[in-house]
Amino acid sequence: MAASILIADDDPVQRRLVENMVQKCGYEAIVVDTGDAVIDKLTGPDAAAIDALLLDLVMPGLDGMGVLAKMREAGLSIPVIVQTAHGGIDNVVSAMRAGAHDFVVKPVGLERLQVSLRNALNTSALKGELQRIRHSREGRLTFADIISRSEAMTPILRIADKAAASAIPVLIEGESGVGKELFARAIHGSSERKSRPFVAVNCGAIPDNLVESILFGHEKGAFTGATERHMGKFVEAHGGTLFLDEVSELPLTAQVKLLRALQEGAVEAVGGRRPVKVDVRIISATNRKLLDQVKEGHFREDLFYRLHVLPLTIPPLRTRREDIPHLLRHFLARFAAEENRVLTGISGEAVGYLTQLDWPGNIRQLENAVYRAVVMSEGDQLDLADFPLIPTHAPPVQPAPPLVIERPLQAAPAVVPGNEIPIAPLPLHGALAMLTPEGEVRPLEELENEIIRFAITHYRGQMSEVARRLKIGRSTLYRKLDDINGDDAEADTSASHPPVE
Repeated sequence: MAASILIADDDPVQRRLVENMVQKCGYEAIVVDTGDAVIDKLTGPDAAAIDALLLDLVMPGLDGMGVLAKMREAGLSIPVIVQTAHGGIDNVVSAMRAGAHDFVVKPVGLERLQVSLRNALNTSALKGELQRIRHSREGRLTFADIISRSEAMTPILRIADKAAASAIPVLIEGESGVGKELFARAIHGSSERKSRPFVAVNCGAIPDNLVESILFGHEKGAFTGATERHMGKFVEAHGGTLFLDEVSELPLTAQVKLLRALQEGAVEAVGGRRPVKVDVRIISATNRKLLDQVKEGHFREDLFYRLHVLPLTIPPLRTRREDIPHLLRHFLARFAAEENRVLTGISGEAVGYLTQLDWPGNIRQLENAVYRAVVMSEGDQLDLADFPLIPTHAPPVQPAPPLVIERPLQAAPAVVPGNEIPIAPLPLHGALAMLTPEGEVRPLEELENEIIRFAITHYRGQMSEVARRLKIGRSTLYRKLDDINGDDAEADTSASHPPVE
């Protein structure tokens, strides 16, 4: 999914012009004609996810300056690019003081608008990453800090948000690298316990003989090497949240004591004489199916039901590919700042390709791929060649079906992407296979036919638009279509009536 740009202008001609330019830049355009409609889009019950705002200063009713004031009151940090037909210095100063990121004068050119949008999105991504890191360190991470535009994540975020309002135990399941700890921190940061400790324990990294000591603590002299008293993670998290990562790795002996601690709300340190009352909210996580572990005898059934009160399953990245362009933008902004690199973005070809990969390591693998690309790149933007550790051949593209104009066409992507637009995705079916299965270059005519088929599907059968985008005349387009249909018919005839030798 491309970045969403909200366009506010009361002039329908100017609004349509800017909308077309935003779409040419590879972004999704949302248009409104009043300042009140802008506020409704940003804060209303059906508020859309907006990445940047193109705002006209002069509008009837609530004008541009009024919109900026209301956004500041609501605490919205969306980057705003102000546009007006009056380019006086006073307007520039007033808009910038009110929180605008940039200023353009009507009629703005495509190149100027593209640069302004790119800078606004990159700056916003960097600010978001810095805020996310700060919130994580301070224990104030919320669901607003989770980068996702996928519909598959919407119900999960809604359930997690409801869970944050109580102390209900939550079990987060999902593949390695999907962000289970991030969700746990967001639940804690959105709860009443956010001012209290968030203590994370990786159960898979603790030696079996030290699990009880680390979780529940020990007294001085309780065992060889216990030279001083240790309170344990439960006591450390008192009043806050205890996150048990990879809980399925706990040995059975520790599971028994964990179950008792959860039932009684008290822990007994190794070598201790009496239990200590603790008030902790338990969030556990695992990259395995915990119920399967129970069936195999590796995890206690009674403990499973204590932890599995509210289950959350985070989908892998390959099932929510629309999140990849947004993650790329944020990772690029962070690593470019950390490595002191001036990078304008990622090429459309690279984004389109990265979006199609399966990413078995999920978000962690994507993050590391961007980190390496930023360190090793030599140009001013990342390209496909900057990701050499990823498989060199793109996923195979299924050939387009025979073209039948009268048949209802497939739904086309909503955005026409640019070729070298920073962090703007190409449509998933827009990759063109250059080689045959035998490794030979495909014939030029075959590639041309596939491009024409794709263009007709992409523009929903609007032949004038197809001809204009392909930069050929309509008569030439129809002649080529006749040739394609003739070749298909000839191929069908040859297949059903093979030549007699």
